[in-house]
Amino acid sequence: MDSEHSDTTADGPTTALALKILVAGGFGVGKTTLVGSVSEIRPLRTEERLSEVGQHVDDTGAVERKTTTTVAMDFGRITIRSGLSLYLFGTPGQDRFWFLWDELSQGSLGAVVLADTRRLEDCFPAVDYFEHRHIPFVVAVNCFADSKSFGAHEVARALDLDRGTPVVLCDARDRDSGKEVLIRLVEYAGRMHSARLLDSVG
Repeated sequence: MDSEHSDTTADGPTTALALKILVAGGFGVGKTTLVGSVSEIRPLRTEERLSEVGQHVDDTGAVERKTTTTVAMDFGRITIRSGLSLYLFGTPGQDRFWFLWDELSQGSLGAVVLADTRRLEDCFPAVDYFEHRHIPFVVAVNCFADSKSFGAHEVARALDLDRGTPVVLCDARDRDSGKEVLIRLVEYAGRMHSARLLDSVG
């Protein structure tokens, strides 16, 4: 989703651009935290408390302190610079909610795939989803305090990413760190879309 509207400033009319970004990844990896930390508006959250009934489908083994889960989406907004805003849509991480991903991904510029090196395999489905649909994405490794440190190249190899797919290290709780991830995505997605446009007219 990208939309434009004109604002009037002291220098005359300007065109504001809003881009749609998805934040995806496995269960409990920090998607809601990232959207909330960078959003300049109060984020919309659709969270429900985890119950004993759901314990057999929601693996909380590595996130014992997690008490809620996203059941539809998170929504936030951040202004990257004058005239450029991002609308952030955090996707639910569990398999049973993936039917929502097709709706959320329509019109998106690209996606952030959050990864946790303690359970890297949890982000495989998100990586596959965006690769198969040719949606540009970056992998953002959420650096938890008790997780082993790995470099970006090591993570890229472990995930078997397509050549050139960016991998960045971040702290989903930190606004500046999250903003840097989003800037990297916008730059990468812009290059990808430009390359595809040139290929189509070449």
